[in-house]
Amino acid sequence: MKVAVTGAGGQLGTDITECLRNRGCEVTPFRREQLDVSSFDLVERQLGSSKFDAIIHTAAYTKVDLAETEADEAYRVNAYGTRNVAVIAEKLGAKLVYVSTDYVFDGAGLQPYDEFMPALPKNVYGKTKLAGEQFVQQLHSRFFIVRTSWAYGKHGHNFVRTMLKLAEEHDSVSVVDDQVGCPTYTVDLAACIAALIHTECYGTYHVSNTGSCSWYDFARSIFELGGWNTFVQPIPTELFPRPAKRPAYSVMAHKALERNGFPPMRHWKEALAEFLNEYNNEA
Repeated sequence: MKVAVTGAGGQLGTDITECLRNRGCEVTPFRREQLDVSSFDLVERQLGSSKFDAIIHTAAYTKVDLAETEADEAYRVNAYGTRNVAVIAEKLGAKLVYVSTDYVFDGAGLQPYDEFMPALPKNVYGKTKLAGEQFVQQLHSRFFIVRTSWAYGKHGHNFVRTMLKLAEEHDSVSVVDDQVGCPTYTVDLAACIAALIHTECYGTYHVSNTGSCSWYDFARSIFELGGWNTFVQPIPTELFPRPAKRPAYSVMAHKALERNGFPPMRHWKEALAEFLNEYNNEA
C-alpha cells in the first residue's frame, strides 16, 4: 500500500510513518518544510505526482491559544489546507484520513460524545478543525475523519513531556482539575489509523485511549507511574486563564470503532505506563 503522510515531522506524523513502514506499507512522508498544505499548487505537485492508495493528513495549525489572534492563519492551514488535500486525494482516488480534535465540541455535556452528536466548538482552533471536517465531507468520497484528544508521544511537545520537565525543576506543580477528557498515546492512535485505511468502513471515528480523567488526575498519574514525588495542586480553570476557552468535558465515546468491529483501545493508564517505561529507558 502506497501512503502519503502530511505533517510527517510532528509527533503523530512521525509515529504513523514508523507504524505503517513496520506493517509493510510504502510511505512517503512530507514534513512541513516540504509541503505547505495551504498552497493548492504545491499540494497538487507533491501529492498528485504519485499514485497513492491513501493520504493521511496530520499537518495542522495546532497553537490553540495563538489561534484566537491568528484566526486567518489557522483557517488557512486547517480549513483551506485540508480542502486542498481533500481535492487532490479525491482526484487520485486515494483514501483520505483527516485527523481532527475533541475541541469541535463545546464541552457542556456530562456524557461521552459519540460521533453523531452535534459539533459546537467554542474556540477558533476547534472552529477551524471543524471547517476542515466539512471540506472533507463535501469534497471527498472515501474518507476517515479521526477525532482524537490530549495526544502525547515521544516526539514533539505535549503535556506529558512538559510535566516530566517540570518534575526535574520543581517539587510541586499546579494543574487544573475541572477539565475532563481522554489522554491518547500517539503510538496507539497511529495503530488504529493504520487499521482503518485497510478497510472501506468510511466515516467519522473517535479514537482515544479508553477511560477519562482531569488534567490534574493525568498529571498525578504521570508522576506516580514515572516514579516522581512531585506534588500536584489542583486548581480551577479560572485561576489559570488562557486566551482560548477549553471544553470542560470532552470525553469521547468510540461508537464507530465498536459498531465497525475494530478492537477496543486500551486504557489510558496502561498506555501511559508503557510510554513512561520507554521514556525512562531512553533517558
